[in-house]
Parts: sequence; structure tokens; C-alpha cells
Amino acid sequence: MLKKWLSYLSPISVKKVTSSVSTKLEITWQKGQLVLDTKNTNYSYGQLAHVFKRGLKFIGYHKIKAMDEVLNLGLGAGSTVHLLRNEVNFTGFITSIEIDEAILFVAKKYFNVDQYKENHQILHMDAFEYVLTCKKKYDLIIIDIFQDTYMPSFLFEAYFVQHLQTILETNGFIIFNTILLTPEDEQRNERFKQLFDATLFSVRHLPTSLEHNQIITIKRLI
Repeated sequence: MLKKWLSYLSPISVKKVTSSVSTKLEITWQKGQLVLDTKNTNYSYGQLAHVFKRGLKFIGYHKIKAMDEVLNLGLGAGSTVHLLRNEVNFTGFITSIEIDEAILFVAKKYFNVDQYKENHQILHMDAFEYVLTCKKKYDLIIIDIFQDTYMPSFLFEAYFVQHLQTILETNGFIIFNTILLTPEDEQRNERFKQLFDATLFSVRHLPTSLEHNQIITIKRLI
């Protein structure tokens, strides 16, 4: 495809889609890869994929490959599912939650997320509602929920975190992608980390290749 090769010289816009959640979505060829962006940030594939790859490597591909159940809060265009299947070679079950109907349209039409149908369930619903009503337990929970650069406040509330803890298996992990634009955001992340009892959970943060992103990893010890 000509656009793919030309994108090594300069990004080439493919399609702009209006979203009721993230306002504007744009599919673009960048350096030979199709990526999804919102107005102010990369949303799927591109640099964000490298951020999550670092988080998965930190946990250990061999550990993830041996897991049974993964919960993916925030499907986006499916880049984390792509990483799990093609990089980690994870063959277990993935449950992906996505509230944005426009994102689901883009993921299926432009990023072929349906190629990962096997052992993969996509639910069009609110992540807060799913976690609060979930009866399953997961070995890995991936959280990547944004409305452009805004992160919904429920992600950092004690009530939501308590439910996250109840659905995480012993020796299971949470990978939480956050954005830091202000000193208040840094304080918010610190308060979030303190919601995890140090005798039950190991909490760390990883520097990333993106200036304003911070990955928080949580391991359930008991």
C-alpha cells in the first residue's frame, strides 16, 4: 500500500471519526503502522504499544503466558490484545471492556480486532460497572482508560480499587497506564498507590518512553 510506505516520510491521515466519549478519533499511517489517536494523545498502537510492552516485560512474558484469565479494561483499537497474542504468545481467555461505540467500530473496521475472536470476549459496557458486578477472578488486569487526556475519577476511588483487589488472583498483576500532566496528577497517583496494603500487595511504578505516562504495576502477594 502506497500510503503505508509514504508514511515513513510523513504521517498520512486515513479517517477521522467522531466519538461521544473522546470527541475526535483519527486513524493515521505513521512510519508504516496504522495507529489510533485522539486530539491530544496516542490511543492505540504507536508509542502506547511500546509503553505496555515494557509493562508486560516487567511482569515477565513467561509468567503471563502461563496465566488463564486476562481482563482488559479499555480495548481501544486492540493493541494490548495484539501484544498478548503475538508478542507474549498468551493463549488463555481475554475479556475486553470498551464503553465507546466509535472505538469498537474503528477497532473492527480498521484494525481487524476480530482476528482475535478465539478466547476473546468484547463487552460494550462501562468498566466501573463491570468491575463492581464481576464474579470472576483474573490473573492479569490491564487498565487503559482515557477520554483523550482525561482519566475518569472512579479509577482512583477506594470503592473501585477495593473491587479490583477482590477480582485479582493471588500472584496476579495489575498494569495501570496513567497520565501525568500536573503536580495534582502526581499526587493523585501517590494516593492511589496508598490504597494497596503493603502486606498484601507490591506496588511499583515504571518510567516509560512517553514523557507524561506512568505505568503502575500491582502484584497481589496473598
